[in-house]
Amino acid sequence: MTQNSTSEPLFGDTPSEKTRHLSDTEIAAGSAAGGAPSAAPVGPREGAGALPADHPATRPTTDGGVADSALLGELRGVRGLTPSVWFMRQAGRSLPEYRAAREGTAMLDACLTPELAAEITVQPVRRHRVDAGIFFSDIVVPVRLAGLGVEIRPGVGPVVEHPLRSEADIAALPQLGEDYEAALAPIREAVALTVRELGTTPLLGFAGAPFTVASYLVEGGPSRDHLRTRSLMRTRPELWARLAAWVAELSGRFLRAQVLAGASGVQLFDSWVGSLSAAQYLGHVQQHSAAAFAHVADLPVPRIHFGVGAAHLLGPMHAAGATVMGVDHRLRLDTAIAALPEGTPVQGNIDPAVLFSSEQVRQAEALDVLAAGAGASGHVVNLGHGVPPETDPQVLTDLVAFLHEQRREPR
Repeated sequence: MTQNSTSEPLFGDTPSEKTRHLSDTEIAAGSAAGGAPSAAPVGPREGAGALPADHPATRPTTDGGVADSALLGELRGVRGLTPSVWFMRQAGRSLPEYRAAREGTAMLDACLTPELAAEITVQPVRRHRVDAGIFFSDIVVPVRLAGLGVEIRPGVGPVVEHPLRSEADIAALPQLGEDYEAALAPIREAVALTVRELGTTPLLGFAGAPFTVASYLVEGGPSRDHLRTRSLMRTRPELWARLAAWVAELSGRFLRAQVLAGASGVQLFDSWVGSLSAAQYLGHVQQHSAAAFAHVADLPVPRIHFGVGAAHLLGPMHAAGATVMGVDHRLRLDTAIAALPEGTPVQGNIDPAVLFSSEQVRQAEALDVLAAGAGASGHVVNLGHGVPPETDPQVLTDLVAFLHEQRREPR
């Protein structure tokens, strides 16, 4: 077993403290089919390939829907006469109304309280007049719903109660059956409440990609180098594959629940994928991101894939099942467009740092991003990463207004 400089196994062959508290029967039950925890879908998908009849994406804006929204058009490769914009992490700590609404409520509890999650999702649309809401959630919400102990500690991030440190830990992961489907009920309710509040503004669903979520489960919390995860991937690839497949099912069904409840597009977010080489991604990750996307691939909604520091992975990430590629601020959009299949819409990619600069600098950056994205079939303006919590909300409001004032030449 590969060990670190202190001879501590990065991924052990013996049960962790968590698994030692489980009976042999429980471990065996989680080890069906060669030790892999069951992640079988619950029966056939009802209405596969179609959205519910009352879904907002089936109705035009004149009928209270979003089918002809400019933002959804951009995501499908139909250029609007003015730019469409939303921001990753647009809901959250930068807004005083968010801090007031969430006072005394833990982050994950807020995500799982439908009325509160809906209100937080709508807040930035109400304030900034962005062209889409992004469902207020976190990449570890599905982990909590599956029954694993996880919390978000202020100033730290997601922390897993019992990190996965052995084969027995992975074998003991809960089956994703009817219990998980039932646990998604508050998500469906929150989405339904949100779309009613948003009216003719589309809602985008959200989930964490398998690599990043699985990394949190192995590392136990935020990590700068993901040594345990990459060690597992290299030394026990079959265990990694079992874990990543479980997470893919977890995230994929989370996405599908949001779409069927009213979301008109989805984003799969891979915040740590930039730490991998192209060979590692292709060999150990791409198939699992594809499996997550497969849960919504039969539904007529755009699928955005975004990774941080992933310029070298744009092609493989697109091939995992995305219809739109998000691009972070490290790569010019015109360079990204040239690297992607012809006709691929893009999203991005204003550097978040300019939010702390002058208005002149911000507007120049916005115009440069619009120019760099002009060659894409569709371009939704966003930041190259999430809104920093220290951002002045008025800066975002003014930036959205400036972008909406810009005019494009018809094609």
